[in-house]
Amino acid sequence: MPKRTRTPKRPRPSAPADSDKVIEPVSQTARVEPIARLVKTAYFNRELSWLAFNRRVLEQAQNSRQPLLERVKFLAIVSSNLDEFFEIRVAGLIQQVESGVTENSVDGLPPREQLRRIHSVVGSLVEDQYRCWHELLLPALAAERIEFRTPRTLTAAELSWVRTYFQEQVFPVLTPLALDQSHPFPQLGNKTLNVVVSLDHPETAEIDHMVAILPVPRILPRLVRLDPENTSGARFIFLTDVIKLCAGEIFPGYRIHGAWAFRVTRNSDLYIDEEEAENLLKKIEEELRNQRRGSAVRLEIEDGVEDPIFNTLCEHLDLSHEYVFRLTGPLNLLRLMSLAEIARPDLKFAPFTPVNLSPLHQPERIFEVLRAQDVLLHHPYDSFQPVVDFVEQAARDPHVFALKQTLYRTSGDSPIVRALISASRNGKQVTALVELKARFDEANNIQWARQLEEAGVHVVYGLVGHKTHCKCSLVVRQEGGVMRRYAHVGTGNYNPRTARLYTDVSFFTSRTAITTDIANLFNALTGFGRSPEFQQLLVAPFNLHRRINELILGEAEAAEAGKPARIIAQMNSLVDKATIDNLYAASRAGVSIDLIVRGVCCLVPGVKGLSENIRVRSIVGRFLEHARAFYFENHAGEPLIYAGSSDWMPRNFFRRIEVVFPIEDPALRRWVKEELFGMALQDTEQARVLMSDGGYLPPATAPGTPPFSAQAYFIAAAQQRASAAAAAEPA
Repeated sequence: MPKRTRTPKRPRPSAPADSDKVIEPVSQTARVEPIARLVKTAYFNRELSWLAFNRRVLEQAQNSRQPLLERVKFLAIVSSNLDEFFEIRVAGLIQQVESGVTENSVDGLPPREQLRRIHSVVGSLVEDQYRCWHELLLPALAAERIEFRTPRTLTAAELSWVRTYFQEQVFPVLTPLALDQSHPFPQLGNKTLNVVVSLDHPETAEIDHMVAILPVPRILPRLVRLDPENTSGARFIFLTDVIKLCAGEIFPGYRIHGAWAFRVTRNSDLYIDEEEAENLLKKIEEELRNQRRGSAVRLEIEDGVEDPIFNTLCEHLDLSHEYVFRLTGPLNLLRLMSLAEIARPDLKFAPFTPVNLSPLHQPERIFEVLRAQDVLLHHPYDSFQPVVDFVEQAARDPHVFALKQTLYRTSGDSPIVRALISASRNGKQVTALVELKARFDEANNIQWARQLEEAGVHVVYGLVGHKTHCKCSLVVRQEGGVMRRYAHVGTGNYNPRTARLYTDVSFFTSRTAITTDIANLFNALTGFGRSPEFQQLLVAPFNLHRRINELILGEAEAAEAGKPARIIAQMNSLVDKATIDNLYAASRAGVSIDLIVRGVCCLVPGVKGLSENIRVRSIVGRFLEHARAFYFENHAGEPLIYAGSSDWMPRNFFRRIEVVFPIEDPALRRWVKEELFGMALQDTEQARVLMSDGGYLPPATAPGTPPFSAQAYFIAAAQQRASAAAAAEPA
């Protein structure tokens, strides 16, 4: 189990004031009386709420009902999530403390207190993570003949194999770096694996306590399979154990006292003043190079390291001991993700292939179909292929004159990018809004921007100070002498790979009101539009925040007038204080509110006199719940239903370009309410209900009620559609 050395203390800088003229003032409601009178705190801390989400991910690794190798993947995801949490959120808090910022978060905690609580929670979480590995997963893997060796448990034959492997594959790429007066402390990259070695010269009378560091190149696999040709089972050893076992061969003539693996997490946020950046692309490239040298925010090291070495590392990394986590297990459990490559389908989720049975399954008829109807897809149950087909068909259709596309994140070998390049080479006017600052995808997006520019695509980077996070594609096609627009908008990225892992919705339409709004949005982003007007779309930072809060308060007014009032909202995160306050006002007015919030939720549900009409649930399962959709019962006699790219967070409302679109087709509206929302609200297997004390518990069910999984329901429904279609095909 990891031993804690107290917690990290460094906060994220407070959000800059929303002073840009395009941003509308925050909507408030006069009917919200001081909330402090109603409850001690009306808001959960954002960082602690996120850690509660990561705890729910860990629960999937601890869940014996999940397939074994999938449990290992969930454990790996917990580590990956924590890395990003420290790189961004904790790094920001640390900066606040070091800069003397004392501004409290929405829940009233100052930065230093947030860090204290974060460290306590993270320490407990990491302890449980390693307990899960040692006590649950390792024995279960061994029972399935997937074994992990240590230097002490290697057989003679295995030891010989390991030494040969080290000499042939590892030794040639290792470079020992001595630490002494003539050798400066090396620059250790963010999240790179290192081994620190304590040694001395055996001929000296006293122990020298010399120290060297072995940086381990990323190219080496962290998990080494012993005797990989053996198909009867799988035996592994961690690369760090191989290096520690064979460290004497790197320092011949010296006596090895010990060796310990460690890794450093660094601040990875980009700091760019776009107003001063003459060339944004080059500036981001420069920042990415500097990112590897960001200040250290966490040190993970194997337990048992000698105190002098431990103190030396902390001194050179400028880290106090409270930022250190001593681990009694392998560092960076994310590397366990490679176990998914083992050919054991019996230990994985049953294979599922998204079905391509929508009205758009024939690419050559896409525009014909969209002239007649709107189409809504639910990924990953519905194939992402129609989204790719939409862009590819536009690229080769001689009647298409222009194609406009946003790109926030995409895959390494992106068919969308290839189609845009092809369209440009076919003589069409192609515009791509590439978001260079998509966190951790900056380098990929720079590469795509350069390739697109070389092909003649007009590449732009959106509004200064705002990330382009919306998911929009617009096609302009000449039909009978008239230019007609077709659009795709969605909740997920244009990434075929993640479209198989994330739940999202895609919406296709040729409705003039919507396509005109999208055209106006592109014009605002590529030109100098400061105050574009939108008839049907809700677009941040222009009208989204104001309109969402108007709709919430509209439900409150309906409830006060004695009408049935209902709000259902599904999103990744709920943080915005003004929106939370208005949800409280709606609850107190009698509005029934169901919130499906996968991750961070700062709203406190179930508090008498404040939020007793609000229920919050989170679903963590096989797929990452990523869709955002919203339902408001009262509007001109019928409910309003929206979906889009935006969570309810200040960054989405004020610092990003987001698009939320209406769903007007009666059949599609019925599906959103009864299926998308309905199944999520019935889930009793993957769902957890947020309590007023911040805990998450399984939904209450009647004794004997079988568990119900919304994701399993959608998989089964998709497979039934596929079977029915196959049965209907002529022999």
